[in-house]
Amino acid sequence: MPRRTSGLAALCLTGVLLAVSACGGGSSGGSDGGAVELRFGWWGNNDRAAATQKVIEAFQAKNPGIKVKGSYTDFNSYFDRLATEVAGGRAPDVITLGGAYPREYGDRGALLDLAKTGLKTDKIGAAALDNGKFGGVQYGVPTGVNAISLIVNESVFEKAAVDLPEEDTWTWDDFKRIAKELAQKLPKGTFALADPTRTDMLDVYSRQRGEALYTADGKVGIGEKTLVDWWTMTLELMNAGATPPASQTAELITQPAPEQSLMGRGQAAMQFDWSNQLSALSKAAGQPLRLMRVPGESGATQPGMWLQASQIYSINAKSEHPQEAAKFVDFLVNSPDAGKIILADRGIPANSDVRTAIQDVLGEPEKAQATFIDALTPKAGPPLVIGPAGSTDTPKILDRVNAEVLFARQQPAAAATDFVQQVGTAIKQ
Repeated sequence: MPRRTSGLAALCLTGVLLAVSACGGGSSGGSDGGAVELRFGWWGNNDRAAATQKVIEAFQAKNPGIKVKGSYTDFNSYFDRLATEVAGGRAPDVITLGGAYPREYGDRGALLDLAKTGLKTDKIGAAALDNGKFGGVQYGVPTGVNAISLIVNESVFEKAAVDLPEEDTWTWDDFKRIAKELAQKLPKGTFALADPTRTDMLDVYSRQRGEALYTADGKVGIGEKTLVDWWTMTLELMNAGATPPASQTAELITQPAPEQSLMGRGQAAMQFDWSNQLSALSKAAGQPLRLMRVPGESGATQPGMWLQASQIYSINAKSEHPQEAAKFVDFLVNSPDAGKIILADRGIPANSDVRTAIQDVLGEPEKAQATFIDALTPKAGPPLVIGPAGSTDTPKILDRVNAEVLFARQQPAAAATDFVQQVGTAIKQ
């Protein structure tokens, strides 16, 4: 789950539903002829909203005694709002999470143990399922499977007369060379890529060196030298004009919608992002885009890329209707009917039967995602170490420290020390 991935769009908040109950999990009963009412919280853009509403309507048609109200906002706002809702005892019945959030909220007792609901997970692979399991408790189930990737606009490469990299063998030095070559040949306002600093890329970069952002025992795992090397590289790219100036990067962070990104506007040749963002970015760019492996995989101590649940569905522990909520989650992840509506928007379906059912109706971007995941599976590194409690602050810490580096207020070495100390404090290391 990236912190500013495109496809997790900034929305017109008039579309956000903020149904609130006086207590409990925010669901209700007795209205609409006695139907149970559930709230479903998620993040996304207008395209995802339309598809999600169709799924809700399909579920309600099969379950007339249950009404579902969708509640969504953009990614940047979603978790702040959720924290307020959880603290006030009015979180949605079905909650969409990702990254370290299932552990964070599970450890607080805010999420239901799904094993107690009888939810079927036998068609979901263990690697993806474990993304929602902590301390032996299944706090969530995956919506689908994806992986961090490099999304490439081949037409921008062609216009610049720059050759595409050889994805199975290219190194970070190759990446810098190609980015700089693009910078020399692209018109003003078009870049090799947006600034690549994000937590998932730090995980990839450090994993390739035999580290990780976090250790298995819940401590900061990334070394300061690794951070120094990363920021030295990103500063070099910015100074060469391969990435935008610091002021533009600061602005782009606040604009996560695909149509607002450099890639979505046709102003970037490359973008590090999650594989399930290919469809939204291709639509925004108005042309086909391509998925590639990130640099440095072949010569790494271990592969940095991994397979991950793109998002996680969890159930509010205070929901007044946990069985009905579980029934809705079951429909979302196990129903071919839902799969044919959602397709690969929330990752390649984690349920193998659903994956098979939608193959013939996938569009070209979705087929490309499935092909990419299939090819990566035997080459992927070990499962990601999910951050401990408090690690959900790391993306904001990284944004702040990265800004200090890009605006030349901190040198990479000082920034590396600062980042490790701030994250250590956040996770109570």
